[in-house]
Amino acid sequence: MATWQQFTEQAPDLASSARARFEAHTHHVLATLRRDGSPRVSGTEVQFHGPELTIGSMWGALKARDLQRDGRCAVHAHPTDASMDGGDAKVTARAVEVTEADELDAFREATGPPPGDFHLFRLDLDEVVHTAVDGDHLLIRLWRPGRGVTEFRRQ
Repeated sequence: MATWQQFTEQAPDLASSARARFEAHTHHVLATLRRDGSPRVSGTEVQFHGPELTIGSMWGALKARDLQRDGRCAVHAHPTDASMDGGDAKVTARAVEVTEADELDAFREATGPPPGDFHLFRLDLDEVVHTAVDGDHLLIRLWRPGRGVTEFRRQ
């Protein structure tokens, strides 16, 4: 697993493309695991905070409880309905709740105070995938910590 900063250092071009997709829109799709192991899909926002990619949640929300119980998750950058301009980005990670008061205060200071109590999770990256149209092919770029970037082309 790796931080967003480590990913950026290992794969700067891919990190730039993926970050652009996450910054293009506010709302994204988060997949978590329910207690019975079935998937739960929720809306979420992401923030790049220091070296970390983070997600927040309203206090006590089901997605937060899912992540507290089992941190495995995936985040899909908002897929546009207009075109594949800029591609499509997905992150698979393990969410770790941030509970230290000084870290939460630093987050509030950097992003502005949320409207009430909240959960904050940093995402330890397992993989990042960016898919884009390249001529008449799909170009799929996959990064995993310590393995570099692998590219696939599909017609």
